[in-house]
Amino acid sequence: MASPPDPATVAVPRAADGVSRAMVPVAVLAWRVRDLTGWRRRGLALLLGALAALAMPPVHAVPLLFLAFPGLIWLLDGARRPVDAFAVGCWFGLGHFAVGIYWITHALLTDPEKFAWLIPFVVGGLAAVLALFPGLATLTARLVQNADEGLGRGAARILVFAIAWTAFEWLRGWIFTGFPWNLLGYVWLFSDAMIQFAAVAGTWGLSLVTAVAAGLPAALADWSHGEHRESGHAGGSARFPRPPAGLVAVAVSLVLLGGLWGGGAARLAFATDETVAGVRIRLVQAGIDPSRKGRQGARDAQLAEHLQMTVNAPGLESVTHVVWPETAVPYLIERQPEVRRALGVVAPPGGLLITGALRGAPETGPVERIWNSMVAIDSTGTIVGHFDKFHLVPLGEYVPFREFFPFLSKITPGSMDFSAGPGPQTLDLQGVPPVSPLICYEVIFPGAVVDGDARPGWMLNLTNDAWFGTSSGPYQHFASARMRAVEEGLPLVRAANTGISGVVDAYGRVTARLGLGETGVLDVSLPRSLPGGTPYAWLGDWSFAILLILAVAVLVVLRRRAIGTI
Repeated sequence: MASPPDPATVAVPRAADGVSRAMVPVAVLAWRVRDLTGWRRRGLALLLGALAALAMPPVHAVPLLFLAFPGLIWLLDGARRPVDAFAVGCWFGLGHFAVGIYWITHALLTDPEKFAWLIPFVVGGLAAVLALFPGLATLTARLVQNADEGLGRGAARILVFAIAWTAFEWLRGWIFTGFPWNLLGYVWLFSDAMIQFAAVAGTWGLSLVTAVAAGLPAALADWSHGEHRESGHAGGSARFPRPPAGLVAVAVSLVLLGGLWGGGAARLAFATDETVAGVRIRLVQAGIDPSRKGRQGARDAQLAEHLQMTVNAPGLESVTHVVWPETAVPYLIERQPEVRRALGVVAPPGGLLITGALRGAPETGPVERIWNSMVAIDSTGTIVGHFDKFHLVPLGEYVPFREFFPFLSKITPGSMDFSAGPGPQTLDLQGVPPVSPLICYEVIFPGAVVDGDARPGWMLNLTNDAWFGTSSGPYQHFASARMRAVEEGLPLVRAANTGISGVVDAYGRVTARLGLGETGVLDVSLPRSLPGGTPYAWLGDWSFAILLILAVAVLVVLRRRAIGTI
């Protein structure tokens, strides 16, 4: 490829010379990035992906995203062959996911003698598999751009990239059971206003707008195979957009972000703080170390801690429902009448204790199946409702392809794989509106957290994030839970063993919380749901599809304008 031009020799338009010359260093940098080869190219893609991961919770270094995405687009501009386009996306994705999911190592180190050897295979392997999705996005973008010259120029190429990125992010959320972790739209969770667009088009729609806004600064540099603007250089030449061409792209990016914030702020201006009358929930965060769960004789102590914390905290007389986290009761609950009677003691009169527990079948004799469940128990110790987790965690609750990997075992105690429940359910429980239970990471799946035929009044997420220590994992998990509340227009109550426990209202605002690593109880009111729900609750991912169609319509206009400048 041609050498980058000398900024001092670049000819710029006479109009607004000062602005044009100020943009020259950016274009020269873009040229240098585009022309990188070998390990420098791969290393930069890896670094840019890692920087983009730092824009996610809990760091929220969002300005880094506006460096990472233009850099990725410039690297994509320099891809000579489709395989080069695929590679640059994969290297970017590897850096992005290695930084984003490093917290998995904490779970493997709870029993290092048994599982530490899996770290490079699980963390590195998972990051490599997830990296295929950005790779497919950049490959698709390049193939589209190669097929039509107008789509490979200016802002059109950036919109093609943003559409491809978001489409494959959506695919990542569904294929092979899905893993929609650290979706691009989550970068805005530091601002209640910026996430409100998820109520219209879901997190996928918010991701699309974010990808466009973060990529548009790449338009400060464009490429042309037409007239040379600098002497002494063969082949493709750098074209420094005439003012306001490059600046318009940046301005559009700012307008998009301003629109997200302004629309969200307007929506929140009409939000209320109403709560459900007559409901007071006690969340218990006991902070049980996961290494204790598998020890002989530790189950009784774990149960006793939850019982004591529930009854010893003041104000129990005003509580209507008690909520414990995932597997807080480490017994096959239906086989333990003594345990159920003890649990009934702390269930408020006329209310319920709702807790994570294990269920097995049949109820007597050898156990043939086991479920990670939520059960509701009244003051007589009777189970009045239950829900079985339907989205199981590989290596946490079952071993994928166990017949091919007989040497592998689950990280959690016990050798038997868990069975999956039937799917999202709405339970009618005494004293509270109908509820949609979600256990652990079931809450991370957009559009798959409620029963569409029986809309609940709230969501209840029971989890045990102790496996991930004080890493970024629990923060990212809580961030996902907040987005489901915005999308569905439903409040969410969350009970976590070591945190983060709390309450999120139907607008995604955190109304109460117990921080990560804290031990204690939290008495909370239940916010009201939004009457009628949200556009995303009505349409699901079709709302995202409509946004994609609008993006394609804009792309057609940009293509025509780009062809007109050739």
